[in-house]
Amino acid sequence: MNGTIVKNQLIFDFASGSLGQSKSIFTSTYLLLNSSASKIHNTFESMLGDNLFDNKDAEISNIKYTDCISSEQVPSTKIDNSISPLTKLVGPLEKINWKQIYKGFSEFKLNIEDDDELKLIKMDPGASVPLHSHGGKEYILVLSGSFCDEYGNYKKGDIQINDQKIKHTPVASDTDGCVCLAITEKEVIFFGRFGSFLNLFTFIKSFFK
Repeated sequence: MNGTIVKNQLIFDFASGSLGQSKSIFTSTYLLLNSSASKIHNTFESMLGDNLFDNKDAEISNIKYTDCISSEQVPSTKIDNSISPLTKLVGPLEKINWKQIYKGFSEFKLNIEDDDELKLIKMDPGASVPLHSHGGKEYILVLSGSFCDEYGNYKKGDIQINDQKIKHTPVASDTDGCVCLAITEKEVIFFGRFGSFLNLFTFIKSFFK
């Protein structure tokens, strides 16, 4: 699941303006931190711009200018390199009021009205998340520090995209820990010795979102 095609699809959807607000913020932050991904985004935007010229002979609809105006805000795909979209929303990461979920693992949920839940995750040095998978897709972007799991090492600017087929045990760097931006479409599913208890805890917690 966590391959180049999946990552490029996310970038393409962002360039085409088809992502919701949470995934738009996630992807724009990714593009700011990862120069290779930013180059791919620029290529996609050029391709989409060229497609507009292919429609020059399309039949013109008889509509008024007011039909083209919407009060709904559409996330912009333009990248402002002067300030991170996260900084605009929550301010400096160093000043975040983290909520501890368990020892070594804390969260901060961003107040965004969207189908996807966008949150920040902080793992202390050496902390780990028990073996788990996901009911839907999980998107993780490393903002600082690093973590590793069964599939590789992830540092600042790297993303990992998982689905229900992936089981992993993320472990934060022993020296720096890690801070990540994450979207989990559905609740996690834990395995192992304490899996049943953790799944029950997750189920109960879902009623207090």
